[in-house]
Amino acid sequence: MKVVIAIAPEKYRDEELAAPVAALNKAGIAFDIASTRPGTCTGMLGGKIIAGISFDDIDPKNYNGLIIIGGSGCQEHLWEDDLLVRLAIYFHETGKVVAAICLAPVILAKAGILKQKKATVYDSSTAVLEMKKGKAILVGKPVVIDSRIITANGPFAAKEFAAAVVKELSDEFW
Repeated sequence: MKVVIAIAPEKYRDEELAAPVAALNKAGIAFDIASTRPGTCTGMLGGKIIAGISFDDIDPKNYNGLIIIGGSGCQEHLWEDDLLVRLAIYFHETGKVVAAICLAPVILAKAGILKQKKATVYDSSTAVLEMKKGKAILVGKPVVIDSRIITANGPFAAKEFAAAVVKELSDEFW
């Protein structure tokens, strides 16, 4: 089993990446980190991580799920990334896990996969508006799961989000 974690090249939210990475490692689930370009990516809190591949290099058939990390760089670099939107659509249409935290659920709304689905997002007026445009049913919970789509509302929900992702991936094989 393997998942791909999508992050912005800069200003991703460090703990929103750290929690899923730790949970995936603990569960023995392999992952690749991808961004708009391969190379060093910098978090909002100063963390650095290497994106081994770009979104262009992702063959979604090789992955069981897609996890999109939030942070202010997500809005700046990922909201309008057509390739990431198409990847989210593919993962959803093929029944794979699609997960997004903080500002990242907006990408799923733009992909059209949150239409009439329960979801949550970081409470910013712009993000909430985009979620409503995508016809998401906003729920005031830290983590929401609907039809293999997992959304979370920010860094304080990172550990619960990570646990939900691992559980959803593990359920696939039971």
